[in-house]
Amino acid sequence: MNRRSPDEHTEWCARGHHCGLGEHRADPIVVDLPGRARAVLVRVRTATGREHAEVRVRVALARREVAARRQLVGLLGDLRQAVTAAAIVARPRPWR
Repeated sequence: MNRRSPDEHTEWCARGHHCGLGEHRADPIVVDLPGRARAVLVRVRTATGREHAEVRVRVALARREVAARRQLVGLLGDLRQAVTAAAIVARPRPWR
């Protein structure tokens, strides 16, 4: 559990211009497949103390519309699965 005040920098905070408006942001982690895809992940701690992962993904789409739509459907399904799995792990469990 993170017991720092929302204003205090964390160990992973990039400090400087990365932080603003009460948020603390880590240096971005980039996965780059030149000409194909790029993903950027940043750990963020909000002014309320809640931590999040901010993810941006860019994927090159096929030139043909039907193929591009298939890619988008597949990408959406994969993202839904990844976000759902991460949300389930992060959900607090009731004490038994």
